[in-house]
Amino acid sequence: MTASFSVIAVIPARLGSTRLSRKVLREIAGKPMVGHVYESAKKCSLLREVIIATDSDEVMQLAQARGWNAQMTSAQHRSGTDRMYEVAQRVPADVYVNIQGDLPMVKPEHIDALLKPMRKPEVVVSTVKTRCKPEEIANPNAVKVVTDKNGRALYFSRSIVPYDRDKSGAIEYFKHLGLYAYRRSALDQFCHLPESKLEASERLEQLRLLENGIDIYVEETPFNTVEVDTEEDLRRVEEIFKASM
Repeated sequence: MTASFSVIAVIPARLGSTRLSRKVLREIAGKPMVGHVYESAKKCSLLREVIIATDSDEVMQLAQARGWNAQMTSAQHRSGTDRMYEVAQRVPADVYVNIQGDLPMVKPEHIDALLKPMRKPEVVVSTVKTRCKPEEIANPNAVKVVTDKNGRALYFSRSIVPYDRDKSGAIEYFKHLGLYAYRRSALDQFCHLPESKLEASERLEQLRLLENGIDIYVEETPFNTVEVDTEEDLRRVEEIFKASM
């Protein structure tokens, strides 16, 4: 990335989670989950600014008390990308990075990898993948991604893809991690497109891009992470943090 390349990271932090109540404020190793995400993102030198985007007065007050950069956004947004788009109307940048607020194990290295494809002007959306652990392959909460030889995403699925028909054992499976980078033009386009059929079926919003012919380039990273959706996920991450202290 060049010094003139302006990148803003937005952390959507909706408080009303259905599967894990108030999850962005749940504490992990003595710190709210969203705080882990924010402080890790701040360590990435490629980001000009990091902004927590929330619909909650409580999250906003916490951010102000901790000195975290945050903005209030509408409670009507359907997705974190829509919440990021609202912030993009107020904060100009060349590229916007969406870091989910339930990824407390995110590293600056994830963001470095995410932005690597953006060095090519033809890339308008990028994301990251890592090799699936054996126990993740059949887990529908671990989204799988298949790419072509140039790193362009062919499909994302909660199912096991690709399918090893002959049981060769030679198939490599890759897990998609919940970070995205958008050029402003692609973000504008995405947020004005209706929900697509595959997106509705898999409950994966990135499929809206693929169904509308918008390429997503996927960079590999050796660093896995855990998306916190359940109490079990929370306990798992807590144990990982404690082991590293």
